[in-house]
Amino acid sequence: MKIPRSLAVAAAVAVVTPVALFSAAPAFAGEAAVGQAQDQPTYAELVKAAEDAGKAYDLAVAAKAEGREELETTLGELDSDTHPLKAAALDTAKAAKAAADARTAAEKAVTEAKARLEAAQNDTERAEAQQALDSAEGDLAKAVTAQQAAAAAAEKAQTALDDARVAAVRKYSLLEQALDKALADKQAADKALAAAKECVREAGLTSLAVGLPSKLVAGTTVDFTLRVTNGTTRTLTVDPLVSIHVAGEGAGTKSVLGVEWSDGSRWRPLSGEGSEHIAHVDAMKPGEHSDVKLRMKADSPATAKDALALFAGDASDAYRPCVLGPMKRYDFQVLPAGSTTDPGDDAEPAQPGDQDDARPGPVTPGQGTGARPQGGAAQQATGAAGTTQAAAAVGTGGATLAATGSSSATLPMAGAGAGAVVLGAAAVAAVRRRTSGSGSARAL
Repeated sequence: MKIPRSLAVAAAVAVVTPVALFSAAPAFAGEAAVGQAQDQPTYAELVKAAEDAGKAYDLAVAAKAEGREELETTLGELDSDTHPLKAAALDTAKAAKAAADARTAAEKAVTEAKARLEAAQNDTERAEAQQALDSAEGDLAKAVTAQQAAAAAAEKAQTALDDARVAAVRKYSLLEQALDKALADKQAADKALAAAKECVREAGLTSLAVGLPSKLVAGTTVDFTLRVTNGTTRTLTVDPLVSIHVAGEGAGTKSVLGVEWSDGSRWRPLSGEGSEHIAHVDAMKPGEHSDVKLRMKADSPATAKDALALFAGDASDAYRPCVLGPMKRYDFQVLPAGSTTDPGDDAEPAQPGDQDDARPGPVTPGQGTGARPQGGAAQQATGAAGTTQAAAAVGTGGATLAATGSSSATLPMAGAGAGAVVLGAAAVAAVRRRTSGSGSARAL
């Protein structure tokens, strides 16, 4: 069984270590690493290389098994007296032995003739003995020639038999070497694919809430905007991640908060059970952003309650199925109905806690509804300055990006698991795992 060379070529693609695609360490991948990725195999190429390497390995396993059977059959046939090579070796060995016996007999005859010559008593006896010695020496010369020829023929026949055995073993050993090579290629391809599947952090994929108040009075509705900006150098498929909770609300408990987001044609409610992907964007080019309009209303709580909002961008591209933007955390309060608040008092990003970076992975972005957010993706000016200027124009209730003290391209990272402070890191992880199996998931 021959292993197609095309499979070996495809498997070689996977040997390229994809570390340069993004940094596999928890730290954010730098822009230099992102740029270098364009010279590396894409994720689809790594998947195909791993598949081809697996097929090549399976072929090599089958080839070795067939080769083993062939080897045993060949060696068995070569050991049979009826095999032409074995029969020739046996016949020539028998002839060589007969020739050697004839030579021994001729040598004995020469020895006896010499002894007779030495024992001769007169000229007549010496003449007869000499004649017998000459005849014996002639016969010995012929016997020596015949014995040498028979020995050479026997050696040639045995060599042919041995060569056939060696060739059969060598053929099988090549299959063993091919299997070892196929296994090494498969392991390298699988390792490269596994490395590419690891979630990486990208600081340039920023999320910013604009118009989210620091205090929400029960019975009132507030509109705010989530802007996700692709400040990287690569086109990304983006799924904004949203998690908004009130302290003390456990699983299965009806939340006092009702949150909806607009896909441009209708309002879609959040389940309130954990982190959710919304407003899927198939291709967000470098410098572009996507604005998602959200609105939130609270039921009347007996006392003021602390609440937490988390926003981030989960993404993928041609090189990585899991790219995570930094999480932004906002703390706010839900107040009883009738409470008063200061206008324009927006929530500010909070300092991340110890568990805020407990982002589960690998994740599968694309779990939202697949609808684009209202307003779609807006083309931004190239560079951080252009992105910041465009972002500064977004706001509701008089709030702007400038009020946060950070541009959308340089926001500090707050971890994706900040909900652990309120609900526990396990709840966030459970939701991310659950959403990865939803029917609206997109193939990566």
